Amino acid sequence: MDQADSIAGEQKRIEDDFALLEDTRDKYEFIIELGKELKPMPDEQKIAANLVRGCQSQVWMTAELDPASGRLALRADSDAIISKGLVALVLRLYDKRLPAEILANPPDVFEAIGLGRLITPGRSNGLYAMVNRVRQFAEGFGQAAKA
Repeated sequence: MDQADSIAGEQKRIEDDFALLEDTRDKYEFIIELGKELKPMPDEQKIAANLVRGCQSQVWMTAELDPASGRLALRADSDAIISKGLVALVLRLYDKRLPAEILANPPDVFEAIGLGRLITPGRSNGLYAMVNRVRQFAEGFGQAAKA
C-alpha cells in the first residue's frame, strides 16, 4: 500500500481501515496481517542497542536519515506477531517522513480507532514506547540537520 502524502492523511487512512472492521476479532486479525506484511529486519540489527524499551515483547527499531530527502527511513521488527503489527502501524505513520513532521504530529489516530481499549495495557505501553523511540530518532536527526 502506498503511503499518504502526510501523516494526517495516513491517520485518516488508518481510521478508514479500522472503521470497516466490525468487531474486536477483525481488528486483531487486521493487526496480525499488518505484522505479517512487515519486512523482516536483518538478524545483525536485532541487537540490544536497537531494542525499544518498555515493550512486553522484543521490538527492535532503527532509523537512518536519507541525506537527499531529509526523511527518516525506519525499520522495525518484533518477536511477537501482535507487537509486529503494532510497530507496522507506527511505521505506516512515520516512515519516510521529515523529522519536523514527525514531531509535529502525535499519533492521535490510535485513540481515535480505540486501540487503547483493544489491546492490553502492557501492549499499549509498548505501542507508545515505539512512538517515543521514533520521536527520539526525529529529535536526534532534526538537531543534527540544524548543526
